[in-house]
Amino acid sequence: MTLLEIESTLERQRGVLDLRGIVDSAARFLEDAPAREIIRWAAATFGDRLCLTSSMSDALLIDLVSRVKPGVDVLFLDTGYHFAETIGTRDAVQQVYDVNVINIKPSRTVDEQDRELGPRLHGRNPDLCCFLRKVEPLNRALEPYLAWVSGIRRDESPTRAGTKVVEWDAKRQMVKVNPIARWTQDDVDNYMADNGVIVNPLQYDGYPSIGCAPCTRRVADGEDPRSGRWAGMGKTECGIHL
Repeated sequence: MTLLEIESTLERQRGVLDLRGIVDSAARFLEDAPAREIIRWAAATFGDRLCLTSSMSDALLIDLVSRVKPGVDVLFLDTGYHFAETIGTRDAVQQVYDVNVINIKPSRTVDEQDRELGPRLHGRNPDLCCFLRKVEPLNRALEPYLAWVSGIRRDESPTRAGTKVVEWDAKRQMVKVNPIARWTQDDVDNYMADNGVIVNPLQYDGYPSIGCAPCTRRVADGEDPRSGRWAGMGKTECGIHL
């Protein structure tokens, strides 16, 4: 390893240590803060190296963040398997909000994946399909940033119950900000109604949690909102938030 490579490695390590120190104090200080204050802290701390991700189930997070940081980068994972309504929601978001939507595509098209790994990988090995079409592309897309904003909430599922408003994303070595982690479904509904937030029309057709079309079904009244994702496959997360 050359001297330049050693210095670069040490600089990255120092940066990671500095970021981890920020996370611990911010998580404590901001635990009871309003969502907008959490976003304001993130925007002030990370500037243009802050982005957010959106599945385009709705534009709640986009509305929140763009009011604090206009022009923010919004990463959308264009998996090749989305409902037409989800693509339409993405297009509407680009027109309505002051954001920069960046479409992130997997390294293989659906046809290429089918040829190389066989058709309907999502039904045979959903974990691998999610990794190839969501996790790996997002990991690549997040590399230029120091922090990303996510819309996950504690009440969505048991696997998310321990979510902090500011966390260290060890897998990606960056900061993860969850400004609505403490929100309930009532909080979400009230904000969207009060602010006229764009909503994916599938939300009104029995799809409270919207993923790729082959792996998402309608949810019956009283069911867990995420029970329609990978139903019958023993899977509850795509891997992005694990």
